[in-house]
Amino acid sequence: MRRLEHFPNLVTMFFTRAAEQRDEPFLWAKKGGEWQPTTWGEAARQVASLATALKAQGLQPGDRVMLVSENRPEWCLSDLAIMAAGCITVPTYTTNTERDHAHIIENSGARAVIVSTQKLADVLLKAVLRTTHIETVIAIEHLRPRPLGVRSCHWQGLIDDHPAEPELIAAQATFARSDTACIIYTSGTGGAPRGVMQHHGAILHNVAGCADVISEDLGWGEEVFLSFLPLSHAYEHTGGQFLPIGMGGQIYYAESLEKLAANMEEAQPTIMFVVPRLFEVLRARISKGIAKQGGMAQRLLGAALDIGEKRAEGSLRLIDRPKALMVDTVFKPKIAKRFGGRMKALVSGGAPLTPEVGLFFQSLGIMFLQGYGQTEAGPVISCNRPKAGVTVDSVGPPLPHTEVQIAEDGEILVRGELVMHGYWRNPSESARVLRDGWLHTGDIGIFDEAGRLKITDRKKDLIINDKGDNIAPQKVEGMLTLQPEIMQAMIAGDRRPHMVAVIVPDPEWTQEFCAATGTKCDFRTLAEDPDYRAAISHAVERTNKELSVIERVRRFILADGPFTIENEQMTPSLKIRRHVLRDVYGERLDALYKG
Repeated sequence: MRRLEHFPNLVTMFFTRAAEQRDEPFLWAKKGGEWQPTTWGEAARQVASLATALKAQGLQPGDRVMLVSENRPEWCLSDLAIMAAGCITVPTYTTNTERDHAHIIENSGARAVIVSTQKLADVLLKAVLRTTHIETVIAIEHLRPRPLGVRSCHWQGLIDDHPAEPELIAAQATFARSDTACIIYTSGTGGAPRGVMQHHGAILHNVAGCADVISEDLGWGEEVFLSFLPLSHAYEHTGGQFLPIGMGGQIYYAESLEKLAANMEEAQPTIMFVVPRLFEVLRARISKGIAKQGGMAQRLLGAALDIGEKRAEGSLRLIDRPKALMVDTVFKPKIAKRFGGRMKALVSGGAPLTPEVGLFFQSLGIMFLQGYGQTEAGPVISCNRPKAGVTVDSVGPPLPHTEVQIAEDGEILVRGELVMHGYWRNPSESARVLRDGWLHTGDIGIFDEAGRLKITDRKKDLIINDKGDNIAPQKVEGMLTLQPEIMQAMIAGDRRPHMVAVIVPDPEWTQEFCAATGTKCDFRTLAEDPDYRAAISHAVERTNKELSVIERVRRFILADGPFTIENEQMTPSLKIRRHVLRDVYGERLDALYKG
């Protein structure tokens, strides 16, 4: 296969791979309960035809086209067709509100939108009516007729009415690596989303760098990717879509979080991109599932965790070898089967992974590669390299051809082709983060003795107490959620004498508590139950024993409910929105200091 760094743009990379693997399966989706493939050749034909149709709708090079859809083959094909038409894709979260959509339409000036389902269209079309930019709505599934004053087209109908040869459209793909490929609006943990202009070269740089990690450290074979994270997020857009395309791999689209475990066993993926929150969910499910089995399964898990910790510390003794052999030959193959049996690595990014969670999966024999990046950098900046030694507290060395420096105040600075050209129509913010060719990430980090990057916290998320001490909230929150009683947490304490927290109790643990105590599982009842609060308090105290004095949580309140994407207390990439939580719980947290 052609070397990845030689491609002039993403469209050429796709059509080249399609020509090489014409009759091989490319995209897989569940239809009628069965996995159905789209071949590379069929995908190329649809992309070429849709690109021709977009031009026929009057779209010009450089025009922005919104894409509002869940993960599915049509997402990938639409994204490629938009770029092949010379336009710029504007991926948009399916969880966006009418206000979010209206902001993106107005800010991007999008002239057209591709939307998948009636449910998504119901929210989107309200925003379309509030704005004046959108001229064409293209529906992947049939929508109810609705007078909009804009053109309404059917996705498949456009393809059928504008047949085109892939070779012809591929020849017209003369875009440069410096040309903008997409504008990805950062979900952000605070403030209005900003449009990151990602150029073809930024994504190609990431694809080549990630493929280098896989090729050199894991072996480049017939790769199968299971796509689960939102494709509107830069992490999945690059890692879960364009990396598989560059490597000539197959992409399976997971059905849902509830069906993810089954999908892994069915698709048998070799690579999967995940976020720490998913690791935490999988850890809890595996632990509880094994606990219910009891007996030998529970003893094997305990043995695996014991051996894993000793290996990580380099303290494995000769006497431990029989136990280690039993774990490696009996227990780990059973765990591997749950992940499909062929998993080379789970790649974690988007937020710091709690070391204890990383050690858990390492102990189970699941290779995980923690990476680091942000939308403004393609998004991958660094990734663990197995051959250099994977550590649970680092995010590995920078990708090839990526410069990383640590500023005097500890901020991570990045330079290279992966860095964005700026925020769309936002010169002041662009100038703030792009200085002298360096991207100022807003993250704090250090390099270890092996040249691996360690992230200590986000610059703007650091809590500074009333004595001037710096506290990294993500570390404390991650440790709190390791307790079985706690599902989610946010700590606060800026300019205060100590830390306080908002805690979301774990629902399964809560059910078990109610069953054991005969308590009604009603939030208001439980919130006032002294035994329930005492149990949560004990969990906080267990965490505090592992924390320094300044990090310890002295008091807490119980949240009104889980932090979710729907209530806007989490981003679509499952990071907590601190500014939203402060708005909701700020007064109650402040009251803790008065008691």
